[in-house]
Amino acid sequence: MWRTRAAAACVICRSLANSSYGIKRKSPLQNLHLVSRSIHHPYYPSSKFQRRPLRISIQLFSSLNRLPLRKTKLLNVKYGYQFHRNFWLARLASRLLKIRYLILGSAVGGGYTAKKTYDQWKDMMPDLDEYKWIVPDFIWELDEHIDFEKLIKALPDADDLAKLLPDFDRIGESFTALKGFFSPGYNLVSEVIGASDLLLLLGSPGETAFRATDQGYDNDKQYKKVSDKEKIDQLQEELLRTQLKYQRMLERLEKENKELRKLVLQRDDKGIHQRKLKKSLIDMYSEVLDILSDYDASYNTQDHLPRVVVVGDQSAGKTSVLEMIAQARIFPRGSGEMMTRSPVKVTLSEGPHHVALFKDSSREFDLTKEEDLAALRNEIEIRMRNSVKEGCTVSTETISLSVKGPGLQRMVLVDLPGVISTVTSGMAPDTKETIFSISKAYMQNPNAIILCIQDGSVDAERSIVTDLVSQMDPQGKRTIFVLTKVDLAEKNVASPSRIQQIIEGKLFPMKALGYFAVVTGKGNSSESIESIKEYEEEFFQNSKLLKTCMLKAHQVTTKNLSLAVSDCFWKMVRESVEQQADAFKATRFNLETEWKNNYPQLRELDRNELFEKAKNEILDEVISLTQVTPKHWEEILQKTLWERVSTHVIENIYLPAAQTMNSGTFNTTVDIKLKQWTDKQLPNKAVEVAWETLQEEFSRFMTEQKGKENDDIFDKLKQAVKEESIKRHKWNERAEDSLRVIQHNALEDRSISDKQQWDAAIHFMEETLQSRLKDTESVIEDMVGPDWKKRWLYWKGRTKEQNIRNETKNELEKLIKCNEEHAAYLANDEVTTVRKNLEARGITVDPCLIKDTWHQIYRRYFLKTALNHCNLCRRGFYYYQRHFVDSELECNDIVLFWRIQRMLAITANTLRQQLTNTEVRRLEKNVKEVLEDFAEDNEKKVKLLTGKRVQLAEDLKKVREIQEKLEAFIEALHQEK
Repeated sequence: MWRTRAAAACVICRSLANSSYGIKRKSPLQNLHLVSRSIHHPYYPSSKFQRRPLRISIQLFSSLNRLPLRKTKLLNVKYGYQFHRNFWLARLASRLLKIRYLILGSAVGGGYTAKKTYDQWKDMMPDLDEYKWIVPDFIWELDEHIDFEKLIKALPDADDLAKLLPDFDRIGESFTALKGFFSPGYNLVSEVIGASDLLLLLGSPGETAFRATDQGYDNDKQYKKVSDKEKIDQLQEELLRTQLKYQRMLERLEKENKELRKLVLQRDDKGIHQRKLKKSLIDMYSEVLDILSDYDASYNTQDHLPRVVVVGDQSAGKTSVLEMIAQARIFPRGSGEMMTRSPVKVTLSEGPHHVALFKDSSREFDLTKEEDLAALRNEIEIRMRNSVKEGCTVSTETISLSVKGPGLQRMVLVDLPGVISTVTSGMAPDTKETIFSISKAYMQNPNAIILCIQDGSVDAERSIVTDLVSQMDPQGKRTIFVLTKVDLAEKNVASPSRIQQIIEGKLFPMKALGYFAVVTGKGNSSESIESIKEYEEEFFQNSKLLKTCMLKAHQVTTKNLSLAVSDCFWKMVRESVEQQADAFKATRFNLETEWKNNYPQLRELDRNELFEKAKNEILDEVISLTQVTPKHWEEILQKTLWERVSTHVIENIYLPAAQTMNSGTFNTTVDIKLKQWTDKQLPNKAVEVAWETLQEEFSRFMTEQKGKENDDIFDKLKQAVKEESIKRHKWNERAEDSLRVIQHNALEDRSISDKQQWDAAIHFMEETLQSRLKDTESVIEDMVGPDWKKRWLYWKGRTKEQNIRNETKNELEKLIKCNEEHAAYLANDEVTTVRKNLEARGITVDPCLIKDTWHQIYRRYFLKTALNHCNLCRRGFYYYQRHFVDSELECNDIVLFWRIQRMLAITANTLRQQLTNTEVRRLEKNVKEVLEDFAEDNEKKVKLLTGKRVQLAEDLKKVREIQEKLEAFIEALHQEK
């Protein structure tokens, strides 16, 4: 192949030489290049060559091939010019006769000479097919990945470049001055070309042919003396030196390019405020992945978009590899313990400053500052621990991080927890299975690039991740294998060929697209990225693995790995993104059709929109509390408060006072007990009643049906908001103190001003006593069983215990009939008497049962007596005004109930004022705070807003958003091409 190209170049050279530029010649051979003449006529003396007088236009070219310089004036070049006589008629005739012979002879001679020259060059060229392996593989594939025609078209025009060059007329017309101006570029090109004979392999066919021709005869004898083995050794040494030299040159150029790009990006960054900010391709793609992770949290097969999944055994160095690619130590440190507890998605993109930020935060971490790096590592560790649920070791929740910086390769990587073989103490029992399930979930994506990390310092047989990767990608079409800690492996491994077997894919059963060997430091967590890169470069420069060609140059260093992974990533993206967009377009159509069929009259409100709608309804209902009338508040408060305190008033105040012998003792007892009650219990009980009343009214408004506008989808949310608001609300602490004074003053007043109030007190007392009597009758009926009417009408009977209680009741009723002024408690001798009377009839009774039955019997008797007394006091207002002087009627119990009734009314009024003026507003504030907290808690919203309708609207929104962003990404991707 090389010989063919060289010979073709020579033929082209001859054709160029045959073209005429005003040269008079006698033989076509005289027009050939000196090198070509030396090839056809080795013994032809070039110094004897003479030419006819020649007048040419010299056109010089710079090292910039496309830029022609200015033409100089015509110069006379003389090569032994001879004068001719002017026999023009004879010369014209002879030339007309000879022209056909010249044409025919030139054609035949030219063809024969071209064939002979081609064969001769073909024999002279060495066979280099067996040395193709020396050249890296990517050299042969350059034309596949780089569009040279597009690159040439993208270059500036010659006129634009000419404006950048100095005016050569002022410098001078001499070629020496021109050569001096281009000497830096010329020297650089000469230095690269003269570095080795590698140009024979890398150069164009024409250049290769000329170099081979110039050196063919000089080196012919030397090649014959050297054996093939020595040739290979020399070539390998020369290749290694050339690679190192080229590497240094490339690094220098890349460093300069990096600085220039940084300046350009900084300039663009300063001008952002003057133009609309345009997101980069990788940022757009990362947003699509974030939305997909929310939409497809269970890693279903719908998500087929590419990302680089970094998997490896625990402590294999996968996090260090990712840090080298990101060019920053961004992950938490740990010696042998599990540090990666949840997947971390890292989006790498190019930017003017080396910074990192989280998806849900606006804070930027400056990766050039050690304090920001420490803060970033701490934040990642906190997020990981917060994502792990109680009783677990690892989490499936993905932490999204974006890293920008000059020279970073654009891609999306996901760092997964390290695969473990054994669950140690302190770990959850299912940790191993959880890590396997997370890894499989990410790797089952057919377009995911698997970056398989293997620790080179341990035995390959101990690897677990290789078997897992082989299961997920048996053909190795999307796997890139990385061997870490090669420096330790070279020291510890007895046979270096074992490393070669690993890199060549012959040791593991797994297959891969490519194999790489990297060094990620000396094991010191405080090492900087720059020091690690220097150590890695130094190691591979001196490594026997590279010198002995066990490893190829393009298979080492994290830099080459980063370039290869980025290329593979974008190739996979371009191949799959349009297919994914079509899939989501079909999904969107299906979801829209389902919504139209199920909910034709409803808008497509997602969970956030539904929450906002529910929020407005709840706030409207809270405001409705202010519309409740004062009368309604006071009636509810007074009724509820009396229900709470009536038992205490009857049992602890009224009944004990009624047992006294005269009115003075009655009033004294009542005053003492009311004072004690007001000081300790009443204000607190009143506040509790007010708070419960507010809750009940709030709940009534929240649960009240509103006809067609009512949406039961909000019921769970409203209930949760109500409960949380009530839980947070606390009544004003000073309310009890002010309320205590008001209640104490109200209870001390005994002056009933008119008959209406007197009658109202009697009515209040009768209602209370009748209610208590009814309850007492019900208790007694349960104790003694049904009476004879119910037994006959409803066929009900009494139990043995009810019969005993019934007999006991009868004995106690006889006791009360004998003494209507009996005290509220039985004496011991009375208990004994009742028990013996029952035993005489064959009924054995416990004394406690007798006392318990007596309490209810006496209570009924007392309430009936008090009701009769109320009827007598209806006409007692006149005697009350005279302080019951000269009257046997005493109505102090009526005065007591009036005092209680008035205290309830004043307390209800005071509580109503506190409610309407203060507490309703504070409750509204609490509700707003609860709603704001719920709005920020997505898990809470998902839990409270559920149902097929909500989920369908959510899916429809997500699919639309994904499709739109994918289409925008595809459009930007086509524009970049």
